Amino acid sequence: MTTALATIFVFGLIVFIHELGHFITAKMSGMQVDEFAIGFGPAIFKVQKGETLYSIRIIPLGGFNRIAGMSPDEPLNERSFYTKPAWKKFIVISAGAVFNFLLAIVLFFGLNATVGNLTYTNDPVIGNIIPGSAAEQAHLQSNDRILTIDGKKISTWDEIRPSLQGTANHGVTVVVDRDGETVETTVIPKMEQDSPKIGIYPSFTRESYSIGESFSLAVTRTGQTIVAMLSGLYDMIRGTQAAELSGPVGISQMAGTIAQSGFAPLLSFAAFLSINLGVINLLPLPVLDGGHLIIILAEAITGRKLPAKALMYIQMVGVALMVALFLYVTTQDIFRLL
Repeated sequence: MTTALATIFVFGLIVFIHELGHFITAKMSGMQVDEFAIGFGPAIFKVQKGETLYSIRIIPLGGFNRIAGMSPDEPLNERSFYTKPAWKKFIVISAGAVFNFLLAIVLFFGLNATVGNLTYTNDPVIGNIIPGSAAEQAHLQSNDRILTIDGKKISTWDEIRPSLQGTANHGVTVVVDRDGETVETTVIPKMEQDSPKIGIYPSFTRESYSIGESFSLAVTRTGQTIVAMLSGLYDMIRGTQAAELSGPVGISQMAGTIAQSGFAPLLSFAAFLSINLGVINLLPLPVLDGGHLIIILAEAITGRKLPAKALMYIQMVGVALMVALFLYVTTQDIFRLL
């Protein structure tokens, strides 16, 4: 249940904000928006306000909006997307990613101003325990200091993971210091994401910030994350870094795991994914917003619009690429789960 709710929250929030960016800028640019929807699938609620149908749909993962005249094959008028100046179309298409970056700044700012900066320590002290995990079943507790695992002395948090290698589904003796008393218990690690885990998080220190510092750090962190993602993508394209991709299944699993440690970490994860969605959507690939931006720039420079048939072929190639990528990452996610 936690995983399902966390997935709905994260996906719903970042996709809704993305589409809201397109919606608001399209309205401000004088374009005709026929529908703005929250969710997908059959509508469970809808209301017509002016020219736009607002709806809530049964699958609460994101949303969409239909802007009139996105293709020259549609009936066109002076308020159609296709007939608008290139600069207006550029703003509308890029607004989705921009709103994703703004969402990340807002989330990071809120976390900085309220929770502060949480820095995980390298001490082998348990900060949080995931409900239902092997650690909880073994009656480990927060603030327990791990002394040994399977007879191996543990001095730092980084030593925990190597000490659990090869122990999945086998009883492991863990000795902890609990309020000055030595406690011994048996833990049965579970294989998760290619390694045995017992379901614990490290302890952390908290640093508070002023409102100004919170905002400055939020902008800086968003910018640094964007640069890091672009650098990672560049390295993957060059082949100097392994491509580690996750689809909806993998992201859902991560969201559920992170949600176990609290709402603040889940918000931080949502901010990270929001930046990810913004960066990916700006890649110059067909179907993605970046592909539309390239077409808009090409038309603005040449002064000629691409033929409808050419646009159709570009979109078909884009759809094929996206389907292939979706199937690949989903298959990888399933193999990791198994």
